[in-house]
Formats: sequence, C-alpha cells, structure tokens
Amino acid sequence: MKTKIWLSTPHMGGNELHFIQRAMETNWLTAQGNCLDYFELDLKLFLNPDLFVAATNTATAALHLALIQLGVKPGDEVLCQTMTFSASANPITYCGAIPVFIDSENDTWNLCPKALEEAIQDRITKGKKPKAIIAVHLYGMPYKVSEVNAVADKYGIPIIEDAAEGLGSTYKGQKCGTFGAFGVLSFNGNKIITTSGGGALVCNTKSDKDQTVFLSTQARDVAPHYQHSQIGYNYRMSNIAASIGRAQMEVLEDRIHQRRANNFFYRQLFKDIAGVSVFVEPSDDFFSNHWLSCITIDSSVCSKTTEQLRLHLLEDQIESRPLWKPMHLQPVFAGTPYYGGTVAEDLFKTGLCLPSGSNLQEGELHRIADAIRRFFKS
Repeated sequence: MKTKIWLSTPHMGGNELHFIQRAMETNWLTAQGNCLDYFELDLKLFLNPDLFVAATNTATAALHLALIQLGVKPGDEVLCQTMTFSASANPITYCGAIPVFIDSENDTWNLCPKALEEAIQDRITKGKKPKAIIAVHLYGMPYKVSEVNAVADKYGIPIIEDAAEGLGSTYKGQKCGTFGAFGVLSFNGNKIITTSGGGALVCNTKSDKDQTVFLSTQARDVAPHYQHSQIGYNYRMSNIAASIGRAQMEVLEDRIHQRRANNFFYRQLFKDIAGVSVFVEPSDDFFSNHWLSCITIDSSVCSKTTEQLRLHLLEDQIESRPLWKPMHLQPVFAGTPYYGGTVAEDLFKTGLCLPSGSNLQEGELHRIADAIRRFFKS
C-alpha cells in the first residue's frame, strides 16, 4: 500500500531535542523560562525589533486576548472575514460579542475593502459601531493592507491581524502581523513552523505585551498571596513548547523557501491545463509564504470539479482539502449579519488546497504530478 501524502505535516529542523534538553536542565517546564524569553525575542527580531511578542498556548488564545484588550464586551459587534478557519471568529463569541461577516475579494481571497466599508456604514446607522476588525492573511496571502487599513482608519476601528497562516509573508516589504493594533501568529502542527501547538500575540507596546502575559497567566496581582482583581486565563505558552519554537526559528527562512517552491511546482504543473488557476500574488506588493498552495477549477472550461479531483487524489493516498467554508454559511453562525456578494462562497465551491508541506520529497511530488495529469487526461 502506498504511503500517505499529507496536506501539511510538521517538519523538524534538527535542533529541537537540543533545545528541549536545555529547557529540561533548567527545570523550567511550564509558563516561565529562558526558552520562552528567547523564543519571543527571536520572533520580535524576525518581525520588527520595535514591536513586542507574547507567546501563548494557541493562536485562538492570542486572538481572544487581543479582543479583550480592545475592550470588546457582550453585545458589541466585531467585523470578521468570512472566508477563514473558525478560530478567527470563535473568540468573538467568547467575549459575548456578535460577529459580522465580510465577503472576500478575488485578488487575495481576503477581506473586501468595499464590503467592509459598506458594513461599517450600515452598522453605524443601526447604532452599532463595530469595536474591531479581524483581517486574515489567508493561506499566507497578505490582505490588501493599504485599502483595508485606510477604511479602518477612516472610521477609527482597530484591526487585529490574523496572521496565523502568514508568518514570513510581507506586504510592500513589511512583515505580516505588524500592521494592526495586534497581530496573531500560529505554531500549530500544520503551520510553517510549529511548537507542537501554540501561538503568539504581536503587540505595539511593552505595556500591551505585559498585559497579555498578565492575562494569560491567570491575572495574578502583585501580592505575597494569590490575589485576583480581574478574570485571567491559562493561555501562556510553556517553556518546553517554546524550546521547540527556538529550533524551528532557525529554519524558518528555509521553510518559506520550500513552501514557495511548492507553489512554483504547481504553477508549472497546471500551466497547460485549461480551466485551472493557481493562487498567486496579484502584484509585487504581495509576498506570500504560500503556506498552502491552492487552485480553483472552472468546470465550464474543463468539465472537472475540485471534489472529483479531491476524491481522485484520495484514491492514490494523497490528501487535499476544500477551501475554508465561509463562516456565514456555518450552522453555528446562522443568522449573523453578512455583507458582500458570493466571492467567498464561489471560492469554496471551486477551490482546493493541495499538498504543501516543506518536507515533501521529490518522489512525492512526482506522485502528485502523475495523479493530477491522469485525472485531467481521463
């Protein structure tokens, strides 16, 4: 039986055990320690030395803490890109707030600036000025930062950048995760680097970082006893997880290069197959890490569908996955406000994520190519 080719698997760099051993030797295994401090420093230096980074146990936790620090309360409304993973929207409900979903635009598959402004204007007329905007760098592709941020600034609404998929991507040369009031990173097992599970909140000030650490460690007041003046959370990354992250940061640039090479592989593979488009940057302003390489299929041109291709690849033990199902179409968010057209919905119907791991071997790429060529020739 053929071995399974997965969509995106963890890829170790080689020094993980070394850093884990160093953490073990210090006996700091939980939410304090040198590995945690140095991992945050590594991220800070990679993103922007003038910013501050607080590591958390998940990206979802980081997003929740960003919403809390922006003052989101029960009954408030938060604008959120509809085409994303549910973890972008779930923390809104943790705050007792209401998500308002916004359609994508076709160039980056991210937040549509026009639909965003329409939503803001309409919510204001209804007496509900949104408290925040969650903008996602989908599959590593930067959103239209200049246009979206201009709308946000016009109405004085802070942006939380969901850069969970965008570590290493840039817009006009600036790293994703550094454009908003807060930025969110993910180190889940399938991401471009991993800490086995984890995330981080990128902050503009040291006081924001300090407050993030305070809230993520149960909001314990300064006192000789355990005293709490506000609700806290068990959201801090462990020193052991951070030790894995330190090793992963050593190979981050290589991982970005390898993911982008996968995207080039798919562009070459599909260049002569009518009806198939590979998701690429719309201009030189955008630099995607291509965390996942994706395609859309126009079935009116090639008489094939993405679901047929997904099942064909599965028969050959090759994993692929439909694009994110828009949040406004999810049963859990039925009835929530939505603004825009059908761009996200159409992408969900016609799009597919293909194997994109940085550890794909040449033989696996040949298998993928052979399976895809057979599918389109059949």
